[in-house]
Amino acid sequence: MSVPESKKPPKVERRATGPIASIAGAILSAHEDRVAPDPKELAKAYADVAKRTSAMIQNHIKRQMKKGVSMPTDDLGIAKAFMDMTQKMLADPQKMVEAQMQLMQDYFALWQHSMMRAMGMDGDPVTAPKKGDNRFKNKDWDELFMFDFIKQSYLITANHVHGAVNSVEGLDENSQKKVDFFTRQFIEALAPTNFALTNPDVLRETVKTSGQNLLGGFKNLLRDIEAGDGELRVKMADTSAFEMGRNVATAKGKVIFQNEMIQLIHFTPTTTEQYKRPLLIVPPWINKYYILDLRESNSWIKWTTDQGHNVFVISWVNPDAKLAQKGFDAYLAEGALTAIDVVCDQTGEKEINTIGYCLGGTLLASTMGYMAAKKDKRVASATFFVALLDFTIPGELGVFIDEKQISFLEKKMSERGFMEGTEMAGTFNMLRSNDLIWTFVINNYLLGKEPFPFDLLFWNSDSTRMPYAMHSFYLRNMYLNNRLREPGGITLLDEPIDLSKVTTPCYFISTVEDHIAPWKGTYLGATALGGPVRFVLGGSGHIAGIVNPPSANKYGYWTNDAQPTSMPADDWLAGAKQTPGSWWNDWQAWVTGLNGAKVPARDPMVGKYKPIGDAPGSFASVRLDAPAKK
Repeated sequence: MSVPESKKPPKVERRATGPIASIAGAILSAHEDRVAPDPKELAKAYADVAKRTSAMIQNHIKRQMKKGVSMPTDDLGIAKAFMDMTQKMLADPQKMVEAQMQLMQDYFALWQHSMMRAMGMDGDPVTAPKKGDNRFKNKDWDELFMFDFIKQSYLITANHVHGAVNSVEGLDENSQKKVDFFTRQFIEALAPTNFALTNPDVLRETVKTSGQNLLGGFKNLLRDIEAGDGELRVKMADTSAFEMGRNVATAKGKVIFQNEMIQLIHFTPTTTEQYKRPLLIVPPWINKYYILDLRESNSWIKWTTDQGHNVFVISWVNPDAKLAQKGFDAYLAEGALTAIDVVCDQTGEKEINTIGYCLGGTLLASTMGYMAAKKDKRVASATFFVALLDFTIPGELGVFIDEKQISFLEKKMSERGFMEGTEMAGTFNMLRSNDLIWTFVINNYLLGKEPFPFDLLFWNSDSTRMPYAMHSFYLRNMYLNNRLREPGGITLLDEPIDLSKVTTPCYFISTVEDHIAPWKGTYLGATALGGPVRFVLGGSGHIAGIVNPPSANKYGYWTNDAQPTSMPADDWLAGAKQTPGSWWNDWQAWVTGLNGAKVPARDPMVGKYKPIGDAPGSFASVRLDAPAKK
């Protein structure tokens, strides 16, 4: 029932007074009276500006070249990718205009929201950080008017910039990946959290310490530049808080074998009986094995030993220029194959279980392909931790993989014989720059604090080199050309490798948030093998999803008894069962189900190979970032 106009109470206009209200009123009035610009005219103007700007740049380059000034090279193809993007963008000025208009609309909405807050009125924010974005977790970013405005204006701009470059049509896939990745790096670098005057945590600390935090931060900056010989090497962990063998890499064992490439560690049993089949772990050589032995509470090596496994692990050498010509063949022959020989000789067994982590998994599969060609059946089972055998989906690392970038990298490696470990570490850190770069910039240089003594970051900072020949082969044959998946696509030790001939039972554990080895990519690799495969999908990412002990009761995992060869990845996941907790127990049931026979525990002190040192061994203990001895 409607109320007659004569009965309605009179309207009461609530008008705020003061300078803020005046400004807000002026903005609102101007907006109401403003006539929107003609999009066609704006597009025409944009096109004219672009044409004139392009001519000016070309003329400037010609003048500089006449003066003998050499222009910077674009060895990574980044500038070309952005030039291509710009050309495609300017070819559709109408879309640029629409994007600009939307940006202006969002800015105006933010002004309205901010004026309402200034006048003591609440309202929904125009934008908010995405789930998992911890940069704005300080309550000041929401509760204080100015910081809320700074936060939202940054997020609006970031979203529009990222959206604009991702909406460009006609750009080739490789260029699109580069534009997307490096745009993200630019956006994340400009976050207000990274600057002293726009970070509430830094401002409060500056007031509290009378600026001593900034002075301490400058000292930390100088320290890190000196540590990097003139290049900034951000310190991520308090390395002095850890000692190999004491509070990290603590599993007891003996180094029983050593050559130019590896030390082989045999771990001391913690049970009176052990499974008959020994367990050999092949870790990646882009970092060190003790990611699987950080602390007793989260050590895969300690846990498997406690479950009754007779555990061996390869500890790779950190190569220098003398090993420049060590190729993938050498890592197979002097690494994986030699380790298998030693394990079998040391235990007297003819069959072993194996594990390959990440790049170590790629090597393990290659080794098994070689052994299949040789009718060598000593590997009775293989487990692959987040390992790519098919590189169709290379993850975010794919942005660095093309002919031009690999050729550039090969040139650098040929000059010194290896790829420096810090370069590889820097690449991986860029994949998660907010967590692995800017967090430490804020902590170390703006807050003036020392990094925390975190074992995972201690390991992450313990970089390793890549020999020239091996890394070139790996990048070209795996990432660039994806030849491992092809029968006979690569030849190792004069044998064509065919993964379909590998009929060994295999277990694949991948993780749903992995940005280095995406699980759909590892799933494709699981379909390349010729034997039965159990594929398991864990929670979290490349490291946390693997180093996930049952005692933590975190993340959960998905299983499906169907073979990967029978269905696409999405269908597999749709039919999968989710189980809470750690996948470690699932693996234990699988591997012991293949052969659960036991024998008296094997002591590393007894056997064909005599101990030559204690775990973790000298190869793992040498750090490239250790201060030079005076």
